[in-house]
Amino acid sequence: MPQSHYRICPLCEACCGLEVRSEGKQVLSIRGAEQDVFSRGFICPKGVSLKDLHEDPDRLRAPLIKRDGVFVEASWDEAFAEIERRLLPLIAAHGGDAVATVFGNPSAHKISLLSYIPRLVKAIGTRNIFSASTLDQMPKQLSAGLMFGHWLSIPVPDIERCDYLLMLGANPMVSNGSLWTVPDYRGKSKAMRERGGRIVVIDPRRTETAAQADEHLAIRPGGDVFLLLGLVHTLFDEGLVRLGRLAEWTNGVEAVQQAVAAYPPERTAAGCGIDAATQRRLARELAAAPRACVYGRLGTCTQRFGSLNSWLVDVLNVLTGHLDAAGGAMFPKAAAFAANTLGKPGSGKGVATGRRASRVSGAPEVFGELPITCLAEEIETADGPDGVQVRALIAIAANPVLSAPNGPRLARALEGLDFMLSLDIYLNETSRHADVILPGLSPLEDLHFDMAFPQFSFRNHARFSGPVFERPAGTPEEWETILRLAALVEGRGRHVDIAALDDAAIAADVQKFAGEQAGAVLAALGEQRGPERLIDLALRSGPYGDRFGLKPEGLSLTKIKAADGGIDLGPLQPRIPEMLRTPTGRIELAPPLLLGDLPQVAAALDAPPVEGMLLIGRRDMRSGNSWMHNLPVLAKGPERCTLLVHPADAARLGLSDGGRARLATTTGAGLVRVELSETLMPGVVSLPHGWGHDLPGARLRQAAERPGLNMNALLDDGARDPLSGNAVLSGVAVQIAPA
Repeated sequence: MPQSHYRICPLCEACCGLEVRSEGKQVLSIRGAEQDVFSRGFICPKGVSLKDLHEDPDRLRAPLIKRDGVFVEASWDEAFAEIERRLLPLIAAHGGDAVATVFGNPSAHKISLLSYIPRLVKAIGTRNIFSASTLDQMPKQLSAGLMFGHWLSIPVPDIERCDYLLMLGANPMVSNGSLWTVPDYRGKSKAMRERGGRIVVIDPRRTETAAQADEHLAIRPGGDVFLLLGLVHTLFDEGLVRLGRLAEWTNGVEAVQQAVAAYPPERTAAGCGIDAATQRRLARELAAAPRACVYGRLGTCTQRFGSLNSWLVDVLNVLTGHLDAAGGAMFPKAAAFAANTLGKPGSGKGVATGRRASRVSGAPEVFGELPITCLAEEIETADGPDGVQVRALIAIAANPVLSAPNGPRLARALEGLDFMLSLDIYLNETSRHADVILPGLSPLEDLHFDMAFPQFSFRNHARFSGPVFERPAGTPEEWETILRLAALVEGRGRHVDIAALDDAAIAADVQKFAGEQAGAVLAALGEQRGPERLIDLALRSGPYGDRFGLKPEGLSLTKIKAADGGIDLGPLQPRIPEMLRTPTGRIELAPPLLLGDLPQVAAALDAPPVEGMLLIGRRDMRSGNSWMHNLPVLAKGPERCTLLVHPADAARLGLSDGGRARLATTTGAGLVRVELSETLMPGVVSLPHGWGHDLPGARLRQAAERPGLNMNALLDDGARDPLSGNAVLSGVAVQIAPA
């Protein structure tokens, strides 16, 4: 008999509520959940694709061990025995730093991974920690940490009350937000414009978002820092600075004024391609709007000056009085796991960077991580006075061979490892190098509670969804796999009692939180285990929690489970000063680390123009990450891995629509189909990210039918923002010729 299940989609940051209809083990249909308090029935094609993902014959359902170069299925005990045999002697001989860890985007959507991975890293004792964060978002996390005191205190547009929205390098019409969880951006932006609001998009391409905006301005790739400096300069120059109530809570206004004095729009126009008059008009419009917000995203982060861009976006919001104000850039108040709701309100330790550096390049650690573009060299380079060579790798839901710059070099490095373990649902371009692959569960076999994304949501809420199907017999939950790995490297053996380990860990956490009341808190958590117990603890001790019975009207996991579609916690509210975690208890508008990078901006502005065409990426709603290319419902339709070229450039270069072109950089070259498009500014070409499914050994049969060109194989892994370590993926000079 058919059944209906409420489910939260784990495939992108929109986190939409779904209604999954099933019969037995079969998915009958997936549609938007009308009762979801957050997404209100919205769904995109990725949500529907969960059926294809669950049923994908290529999805791994048993561990694989590589024997004589060939993967063979194995039992879970055999897989852990192989890990024990291969990994533990390496750690014993060379120490924890000989093991690197790398985590991919899907882990951010799985609380079973996100909440337990730190325990594995601590057990290994490694400082070689890498993730996808240094491919897309670390500049924003760095600037937020320096300004507001925590890496995840990132303000987001309050779009439902906004009058003026200025966006740079963002395409939420396709992404439904990025570091801004906003399902159905299309509907919300339409409602904003219907009530008289204005949306301005600045991007080298007239994106789907720009096409529906009131104004689109084309900017030279990599020129965002020049434009933003010109806007900030104009605010001071024309007396438009109005901090309002934030004046009491802001340090460094004069320092910022002095720092931007050398960057009037008349000087920065050449660097960004937007004339001085337009820059000044934008600054005036932003300052004059009653409720306005500046939002910059992926395109602003994947540049040499990504950290400065991220900082200047919020400098604009502060100086115009639009930060922490209704309709402006506001701070969500998540129901659980948000550091800016914990501890003493209004002050904290702030953040620190560079507590250590990568062994080979000396790149500073940021948020506990090293730049992922340093991974290959750490594997290739022998022991030295600054540390040991990486000899083993644990990759969790990560495919850096496709997603990181200079993937071919990384692939060669992975082949040189003494041991590699992947936790992944696919045998992909990265996991093909592993010695052991441990499969994860289908999303429909796992519970879901978002740890990170409520901290970036357009509206406060709390939601939970349980598994649609029981996991296969004998297959552990993913948190159990992580705990078993942690126990293994700690020398406890592979047959350790996982439940006892988890009990001990939660007891230690509760002791820190509750002190003498720890026993009563543990008793209140009952017989729950694993992530559910962590969720309940975080909810009940969080800002809306029931405080374990002291506030009966408050939240608990039981209460959220009983609310079909979740609980709406209302629109965003002003949170300064209570959310600040800086040592001074104030917004730090002029962090010295960021001001120290400004001389390099002057040098870049005075440098001669880069020769050749400039390459930028782009996003498609049907191909968020590389593994989504293996799902038929998303793969069907027109070819998506095409090189967009302006017709004028195509005529000059001898390219034709539908023809093939050779795209080359100093790092690599490849062939790609040309698609003519007037959406691009002349001199710029665009290629999507995450393709290149033609590498031997991967098992992604649907994706391999149209493999596409791996854009990242052409990019230099030595190019990064030196402050955040983020890779430079945009504005790269390329040579193009007919194939």
